Amino acid sequence: MKDFLTIIGAGLAGSEAAWQAAERGVQVVLYEMRPVTRTPVHKTGNCAELVCSNSLGNNLAHSAPFILKEELRSLNSIVIASGDKNSVPAGSALAVDRDLFSQEITSKLSNHPNITFKQEEVVEIPQEGPVIIATGPLTSPRLSEQISKLIGQEYLYFYDALSPIVDADSIDYDKAFFASRYDKGDADYLNCPMNADQYYEFVRELKASEKVSFASFEKAIYFEGCMPIEVLAERGDRTLAFGPLKPVGLPVPKTGRIAHAVVQLRRENRESSAYNLVGFQTKLTYPEQKRVFSMIPGLENAEFFRFGAIHRNTYINSPSLLNNELELRSRPGTYFAGQITGVEGYVESSAMGLLASLSAVAKLTGSHYVAPPVDTALGALINYLTTSRSKGFQPMNINFGLFWVQEMRIRDKKLRNQKIAINAIEKIKLWSEGHPIPVH
Repeated sequence: MKDFLTIIGAGLAGSEAAWQAAERGVQVVLYEMRPVTRTPVHKTGNCAELVCSNSLGNNLAHSAPFILKEELRSLNSIVIASGDKNSVPAGSALAVDRDLFSQEITSKLSNHPNITFKQEEVVEIPQEGPVIIATGPLTSPRLSEQISKLIGQEYLYFYDALSPIVDADSIDYDKAFFASRYDKGDADYLNCPMNADQYYEFVRELKASEKVSFASFEKAIYFEGCMPIEVLAERGDRTLAFGPLKPVGLPVPKTGRIAHAVVQLRRENRESSAYNLVGFQTKLTYPEQKRVFSMIPGLENAEFFRFGAIHRNTYINSPSLLNNELELRSRPGTYFAGQITGVEGYVESSAMGLLASLSAVAKLTGSHYVAPPVDTALGALINYLTTSRSKGFQPMNINFGLFWVQEMRIRDKKLRNQKIAINAIEKIKLWSEGHPIPVH
């Protein structure tokens, strides 16, 4: 056993893992292959670079994602702290200026006295632990091969997609309006309303557009929470109007009426110089994105800072491989963290980095560690990853369906969620301080 912690990958999970260990006085060697070795979607060599959306998800009180964020806040999460500090208006969501967000995390990690930051590609997994593998869904081919050998099985995968980003100055604001659904919170979203004719023409062109093709040996496997918009459109002409383009709660100011459909845009940065199209993950070719998305009222002359893209995300079959400390059963001292474990979402990935780090630190320092209670958000995620059926295992976001608590019997949904939240946050605090956990 080494006297320092090796972490491979400085994405959200790896950054969180390094921070947690370093703040507890443990020496950390943190590897990140970017920018020496690039990925198909990352643009910088910064730690915790966000590539899909700039949203860290729902921050509405007593929601399941909110509970997870609150638990992480109580554990001094670097990801959530940077998210709170570098947030941009996004209604009930916690969205960030992605450049400021990753720059701050990079600076903190690079300047921490207990962290040695090495920007080079790791192609072999260290034989001696503790080591945390937090290489994410875009692990390099050479390291992927090593991981496959280590776990004794092929990776699983699904396809994820990026939403386009447009220049704010190229939007026609006479056709769009600022509002949040049902006027909840500030008017943080820019809304582009469509009448029925505009909507159905858009859907027809979306379905007929040219898409990026898959390799002949690959089958499209999508995560339901991040479905490409054209795939949703293929499920039925009205699907989008009941999904990402639903108009409810967004009356058009000029008429006071509800449009047939509404495309929402969210700020990308604090300067409000760029907006991303919410829910517009896509595998359309770049020319087709320009043509079809310019049919949206207000975006006829939009200039695209970034077009949408599709990439293959890879994850392991955690239930068959990991214990509830995220440690590989076949090789104690080797941990997995982040999206590669089979969680889906920025915050969920960060949470797994935090828990893998706490477990590894305990092993390194000879202290006691137990997984968090299953009626907390952190414990619910660990429970899902390690006790689910391995056959058909799929990535998962945090949701109330993962919790196992007495309050689930309460019929009033709002009251039930409040009780779950209070209980979870209280238990995480006791757990983090090493106190006995009460059983309700």
